[in-house]
Amino acid sequence: MPGDDTTTTSTAPGAGAGDATGAGGAEPGGGAAQRAHHDYIGQPHAEGEGVIGRAEADADRLTSEREPLGPLGPPVDRGSAFLRGAAAAAGVVVILAVAGLVVLARSELVLMGLALFLALGAEPVVSWLIRHGWARWLGVTAVVVIGLAATAGFVVLVMPVIAEQAAQVPAYLQAAQNQDTLIGQLNTRFGLQQTLEQYVTGGGLLSAGRAVFGALGSALLVVVLAVYFVADMPRIRRSVYRFVPASRRPRAVLLGDAIALRVGAYMLGNVIVSLIAGASSLVVLFLLGVPYPFLLATVVAVLDLIPIAGSVTAGVIATLVAFTVSGPVGLAVAGFFVAYRFLEDYLIFPGVVGRFVQVPALLTLIAVLLGGVLYGIIGVIIAIPIAAAVHLLLHEIVYPRLDQT
Repeated sequence: MPGDDTTTTSTAPGAGAGDATGAGGAEPGGGAAQRAHHDYIGQPHAEGEGVIGRAEADADRLTSEREPLGPLGPPVDRGSAFLRGAAAAAGVVVILAVAGLVVLARSELVLMGLALFLALGAEPVVSWLIRHGWARWLGVTAVVVIGLAATAGFVVLVMPVIAEQAAQVPAYLQAAQNQDTLIGQLNTRFGLQQTLEQYVTGGGLLSAGRAVFGALGSALLVVVLAVYFVADMPRIRRSVYRFVPASRRPRAVLLGDAIALRVGAYMLGNVIVSLIAGASSLVVLFLLGVPYPFLLATVVAVLDLIPIAGSVTAGVIATLVAFTVSGPVGLAVAGFFVAYRFLEDYLIFPGVVGRFVQVPALLTLIAVLLGGVLYGIIGVIIAIPIAAAVHLLLHEIVYPRLDQT
């Protein structure tokens, strides 16, 4: 009927005469529009919807089983002055919003980044299990169970020693009053007992307790996020690469996978090297008769996760405890940690992750210093893999581009 918008339908390019009335030969008067109009959105559907009726009729012809929401439309004219100005303004707004979000949620973002690093460290193990016939959920479960078992073993190992030391607190306090003991002489010179009492009564103990519980909560959050990241790693990988234009996507896949491999290899290799440090320390401390060898070896393994400063600190702690046995034992332990430091730097670590993480020594030192200044211990741990990623991008993108100019 002339003047009735619902009876007029546009014909898509290449559509036949039968397509003009909608799929299946819809009758004029809105039949196609009724099918395009969703059953659960905007009901009741009425006749005479004008231009919207025509759009719904066209929409009915666009949908298919392969593309239920229709094919991609023509690109926007990027040469428009209005669009250029709007894009520039929107870019400024987005940059400011992202900067504000980073400032407000910097602590949470650091925890998320650490969780992603842990997930990348577990990914080589999970992928190895999958290549040997394991389902992904089973590989992730195995890695999580092994990690929880190691944590439980650490707690079982450390807690009895802590309880034993706590039971000796009264004896330490009594020894602090005796001038004939080393503790008593240190207490007289430095006022250790008075400082401890002020710390407990002044709320320092409460603050320390809050810090410990906060650290435990953050650690639990990181572990949970890491499990989710590693479980959904294939989907995360695909989603990240979808943001890259199709023309550059193959190169992005190569670079992205290389960076992920370096980060994962470093995190996993660092754990293996720390276990070697703890095991070798346990053997030496046990043979030399140093007190609490299992606890000290555990401290060495944990602190060795921190590049450069970690193993040095662990060696100093173990050496001080060894000097309580005798001077020769203390010197022997000190010599062992000095020798092991050279072995770890020039033999063990290069042999474990050297072919994956190839970072110059100067860049490593600079990265560790900057990471420590910015984010403390967490920054020191993730500094080397970040430096490895930057080193790769410099050699694969920046330097070749500069050489061509």
